[in-house]
Parts: sequence; C-alpha cells; structure tokens
Amino acid sequence: MIERRLVFIAVLALAACSASDPATPAPAIVKTMKDPGAGKVAISRGAVLIDVRTPDEFAAGHLANATNIPVDEVATRLAEVAKLTNNDLAIPIVLNCGTGQRAGRAQLTLAAAGYTSVVNGGGLRDLQQ
Repeated sequence: MIERRLVFIAVLALAACSASDPATPAPAIVKTMKDPGAGKVAISRGAVLIDVRTPDEFAAGHLANATNIPVDEVATRLAEVAKLTNNDLAIPIVLNCGTGQRAGRAQLTLAAAGYTSVVNGGGLRDLQQ
C-alpha cells in the first residue's frame, strides 16, 4: 500500500513538472533558408542589399550598392535600415554574408522588427555566380 502511494506521489510530481503545460506554449521555431536565386531577382529589381559580414570581410570585397551592417549590429542599427528602406517595412531587402548563416540570423532580427520582404541571399559567392 505504501509503495502504491509513493508511486502515485512520484507520478503526480512528474506531471506537475511537465514541460507540456498548455498554459505555457513552447516558443515557435523559425528557420531561414538561403535562397540566392530569389536574392538575385530581388537585387535586379532594386532591393536594398545589406552585407552582414564583418567590416574586414566587407572591405576585402562586396557587391555593388551593398551596405555593411555586421550581423551583431543589426538590432542596434535598425534606424539605418529604416533610412535605407525609406521607412517602408515592405521594401525588399536582400541579406548576404559568407555562407548564409549570419544572413539568416539578421533575417530573423529584421522580421522581428516588422520587415516583411527579407531574403537570405546566402553567401557573397552565391550572389556573384
């Protein structure tokens, strides 16, 4: 009898600590995928181009008309992004970096700030080919 009570108490304790509490939904997981093809099309149509690599990487070579805003500075330089887009959250923006990883992070930051047409163009080489 005591063993049943202990098992019952253990089950209740585990249920109370469960991460599946419906009152606290898990955060949504958002994934970004690089899409150089869409990036090239958007650039050909006049999209704002932001290179999120380091200043040294940018100085070593970048696409024409690109603005350098390192990925770790995107959130603090949203006023500059707004100026580039004339304060229009729907203006197409193409992001690039070395491989698409940092551009994906910057894409999430801009999406959280309300930008609705942001493309992860991938790496610099992806957009140059």
